[in-house]
Amino acid sequence: MTTTSDPSTHATRFGLGTKILVGMIVGSALGAVLGERVAVVQPVGDLFIRLLILAAVPLIFFNLLAGLTALSDVRTFGRLAGKIMSYYVVSDVIALSLGMGAMMILRPGVGMALTEEVEGAVGAVPSIGEVLLGMIPRNVFQSFAEGNVVQIVVIAVLLGLSTLALRGTTRDRLTEAYSDLAGLFRSLVDLVLRVAPVGIGALMAVTVGRYGAELLGPLARFLFGVYTGQLIVFLAYMTLLRFFTDRRPIDFLRQTGALWATTAATTSSLASLSVALETAERIKLPRSLYSFTLPLGAQLNKDGTSVMLGAVLLFTAQAAGVEFSPGSFVSILLIGLLLSEGSGGIPGGGFVIALIYVQAFNLPIEVAAIVGGIYRLVDMGNTTINVMGDLVGTSLVAHSESRREST
Repeated sequence: MTTTSDPSTHATRFGLGTKILVGMIVGSALGAVLGERVAVVQPVGDLFIRLLILAAVPLIFFNLLAGLTALSDVRTFGRLAGKIMSYYVVSDVIALSLGMGAMMILRPGVGMALTEEVEGAVGAVPSIGEVLLGMIPRNVFQSFAEGNVVQIVVIAVLLGLSTLALRGTTRDRLTEAYSDLAGLFRSLVDLVLRVAPVGIGALMAVTVGRYGAELLGPLARFLFGVYTGQLIVFLAYMTLLRFFTDRRPIDFLRQTGALWATTAATTSSLASLSVALETAERIKLPRSLYSFTLPLGAQLNKDGTSVMLGAVLLFTAQAAGVEFSPGSFVSILLIGLLLSEGSGGIPGGGFVIALIYVQAFNLPIEVAAIVGGIYRLVDMGNTTINVMGDLVGTSLVAHSESRREST
């Protein structure tokens, strides 16, 4: 008996993660061969980032509304918010400490002369009041136009809670509409991801073609120190998944591979957020949870950025011959925590925050002329760890909630 193979099997043999990996390999090879001439494909990568951001803002809004209105009551939301915020604060403080610890061991700034100049002020450390006020939008439309994630989250939370307060068919109709619109924009993300191998390949080609000579001496040690700190954070994530959830780390990484390729290539938490939401849906995290925790984490939870901030501060202090007293590390951690929560979800957003951090301790911000040269390489790790921390935190809270319901 003759059997015929199903053509759809061949069409789907290679998943999105595999296609993206091939795109990254091809792009990296082109960058290595062509060098800076490969910059001609930069618009292709930029277009991919724009498409992701285009989908991200409405997806965040309607996904969160759909998730919130699926909750049984407001108290459930308060419990979830308390758990995830505790996780975010603790993990950021640990990440800051790891970044400083790596620089203390490797000491890449010792004996290094800062010769470049940076003109003009770079900003100031925000107060706690300013951070909280910055979360409340003045204008709803401006928040959407600027893609201000935390303000969009606040708007969606207020509307979601207001919907929960409604009764009867009005609440049911709104809940159904939110769910349908969230599904529409998840479909848009799936459409954009069809060109991900090409877009991510172009971004990798430009990155590989751009960097080379900068990775010498102190900068190589600095980058190694940041990556080492972020590797420790990654291992901590995998440990938490192994012992505090029912997810196996290997399976988790395999199922979410396309997301990490996106974070590394785009270096944008906002552009990656639409993919993160789609990934959370695919690995069957509760929508009522991830639709809130992932957008909020994109603004407030920055473990990768925190490692970088601690590293930049100590690197600059070493180059300037400044030593911090043990007591000063309390203020270092508090200010770093405030700044990490204020860094933007766009490529390079964390670099400005790093300059403000350095300036806050009266250190020379000439570090911009040094670390700035390789910042995209730093930001690849920053964004990946930032988004991974959000997804792992969501998995932890989801598991704790499932155990609570089963008891």
